[in-house]
Amino acid sequence: MTNPPRPARTKKPAWVIDKERARRAAAAETVWLFGLHAVRDALMNPARTRLRLVLTRNAADRLADAVAASGMTPEIVDARVFDREVPLGPDSVHQGAAVEVKPLAWGKLGDVAASGAEGSRPLVVALDRVTDPHNVGAILRSAEVFGARAVIATARHAAPETGALAKTASGALERQPYLRVTNLADALTELKAMGYTVLGLDGTGQVTLPQALEGLKGRALCLVLGAEGPGLREKTLETCDQVVRIPFAADFGSLNVSNAAAVALYAASTG
Repeated sequence: MTNPPRPARTKKPAWVIDKERARRAAAAETVWLFGLHAVRDALMNPARTRLRLVLTRNAADRLADAVAASGMTPEIVDARVFDREVPLGPDSVHQGAAVEVKPLAWGKLGDVAASGAEGSRPLVVALDRVTDPHNVGAILRSAEVFGARAVIATARHAAPETGALAKTASGALERQPYLRVTNLADALTELKAMGYTVLGLDGTGQVTLPQALEGLKGRALCLVLGAEGPGLREKTLETCDQVVRIPFAADFGSLNVSNAAAVALYAASTG
């Protein structure tokens, strides 16, 4: 008796295969955080998945309370061979402390943007192709200081979690939601549907930020900033409700993106 032919397998579309690969890569991704401050904050964060902790004897003494709280057993290495034991960049100021972790999972944008202290103005920062980890780290610090609910960036062409970003953020990476989205315009559209007004900061804006804020008292705001030089992409500008500029005292005035974020967050949080 002849067995019936097996049905041919349906070939998966390329986009499904790419998505599965990206999911597997994300699951396998780990990050090395370094420096006493960044390592301490990661050890004290119960939301962190920590894999390996490498310390010099001096660093272990200085982090004894955080190590005990984390329940980890550190690898103690000689300061002279630390750089050979841990895969950090040659210019990493590690202070004899490094921890390998999984990136933080903050959840869905809609849930994070809807959270926050009652009575506080809902604020979100969106970054368009800001790739410098030092700028992003500084923006995370400002976002935490001024009560932003999230900082969002694209999954590609944006600074990922790195040791340099964590060190610049000075602990804010452990507490300030940093969400990576597939499509920034779609994320901004989602925020608009939630009641957020989306303000793009760009030198081409015809209205200043203070002028725009005058008409938005108490409204939920998303401040969108682009990389220095290229600025906001055309699609991002089209998605914004309004394009505004930070006023300068002179025609040649300018700020880098992290300083601009701090100024805009201060204005929005007090306006």
